[in-house]
Amino acid sequence: MRIGAHLREDENPLETAAELGIDVFQMFVADPQSWKKPLPNPRAQEFRESPIDVVVHSSYQINVASLNNRLRMPSRKAVEQQATAAADLGAFGLVVHGGHLRDGEDAAEGFANWRKLFDRQADKGGFGVPILIENTAGGDHAMARTLESIDRLWEAVGDFDQAGFCLDTCHAWAGGEDLVGLVERVKAITGRIDLVHLNNSRDEFDSGRDRHANLESGHIQPDVLAAVAKAADAPVILETPADGIPADLEYLKSAL
Repeated sequence: MRIGAHLREDENPLETAAELGIDVFQMFVADPQSWKKPLPNPRAQEFRESPIDVVVHSSYQINVASLNNRLRMPSRKAVEQQATAAADLGAFGLVVHGGHLRDGEDAAEGFANWRKLFDRQADKGGFGVPILIENTAGGDHAMARTLESIDRLWEAVGDFDQAGFCLDTCHAWAGGEDLVGLVERVKAITGRIDLVHLNNSRDEFDSGRDRHANLESGHIQPDVLAAVAKAADAPVILETPADGIPADLEYLKSAL
């Protein structure tokens, strides 16, 4: 099992990963709060040749499900651009949040917009890397908060080879999904889990709040988190507070 963490891209992540003794890490390729196009990474060849695997997380404002053209169109473009940048690094995927709609909007149209993302890119030869759709923590109109919504989303995109799934434990907990047996329930829908974001939560069950905690310091029992990681049988990324990551890595490796 590959275990690692999200690292800052401006802090020589290859060196940091080696220092932490991890074999996979996650990073951004662009400012996560802007629409700026990713710049070529001068160390791309080092990333591709490194034995340490990398996965890329997309910018937070991306919402390909949106019915608002002014948000959906730049979101599609950003996914395409960031997927290209991820492929240049040799990444095994680009994580993209499921997105959400506004009050009164038809969820069926949001799921259809997800399908259009893959349809449009298929005509261009694909993204270059799988798009790993991540479950989200809150929002009554979220596209991937509940298992029911994930089921509907997968009906729309599950037949595309480049559609993958990223399971975030804090998001699932905050979204009201019991973590015990969750891996099996997700796989019954998607048939796959390509990546796990293993995070504890600073908030109680079904809070709708996305606030991560280190593995042994949140509201989720750490042994439950370890069980999710083991059952998923996928690369694991910690998105926990940075000062506690070494202890998180030590706990997880011991628990597994």
